[in-house]
Amino acid sequence: MTGAGDEPGARLKAYEGQPAAVAGVGKDPVNLPMIRHWCEATGDTNPAYEGPDAIAPPTMLQAWTMGGLSGHEGRTGAYDELMNLLDEAGCTSVVATDCEQEYLRPLRPGDEVVFDTVIESVSARKTTKLGTGYFVTTRTDIRVGDDLAGTHRFRILKYAPAGKPRKAPPRPRPVVNRDNAGFWEGVAEGRLLIQRCAGCGTLRHPWLPGCNACGSLDWDTVESAGTGTVYSYVVMHHPPFPAFDPPYAVGLVELAEGVRMVSNVVGVPYDKVRIGLPVRVEFLRHEEDGTVTTLPVFRAVDALGGEA
Repeated sequence: MTGAGDEPGARLKAYEGQPAAVAGVGKDPVNLPMIRHWCEATGDTNPAYEGPDAIAPPTMLQAWTMGGLSGHEGRTGAYDELMNLLDEAGCTSVVATDCEQEYLRPLRPGDEVVFDTVIESVSARKTTKLGTGYFVTTRTDIRVGDDLAGTHRFRILKYAPAGKPRKAPPRPRPVVNRDNAGFWEGVAEGRLLIQRCAGCGTLRHPWLPGCNACGSLDWDTVESAGTGTVYSYVVMHHPPFPAFDPPYAVGLVELAEGVRMVSNVVGVPYDKVRIGLPVRVEFLRHEEDGTVTTLPVFRAVDALGGEA
């Protein structure tokens, strides 16, 4: 039920149970190239996902229903109407909160996916740290022929942003534990250390208690030269995270030694960051409340090796 005085909530509740997509069709059949790209991106080497009897990773369920920039012909318009009503009510910001998936049968290359999506629920008005708004849940039933292959529930919060706090909160500090303490000790000394398996010599990052190549628990370290290139990146716009000022670029940097590390890309405007951009590690010191934290970031360098 909606709360007293929640007139927008009453209008929004009317959309519960309405279809958002009917008889949607996946843009592509389940196929090995997409499975391979997914497994490479996630580092999943399960042999069930390759070869003549391959199945698709269950967590790819939503990938087969995505409509891309052009969308799907099966959309009804009800979901867009709901979002417009929320905008009119001042709930102009959105953040994904969670998703739930249920897998009923494996998907195999060649399967043609069809789906129906329903607006399952709209919550009463809620007040959160982000602001006041409504949780909207959709449920997508995904089928191959008459067989239900899986169900995907996706929940968002559509909200009116709360006012910014007068004083910015302190910058969060990295979580240091017994597995990664050596890395952060090196950073504090201005050294970028990479774990190396003492059994097979494989380099790894982030630091782990054991080797994911041979299983050995013995390791030592090598010091990285600190140079690399941007392997991938995102530009953070929204939602704003306390103590950070968006937009800013977060890169997946491939170091010269071959391992990859996530950190900020600095020294170049966020909209100029590109895949393949040469970078060099730089150690930034932050002091708050008497505590000094040193963090590795990656500064763009020009073709001649100087700072961009």
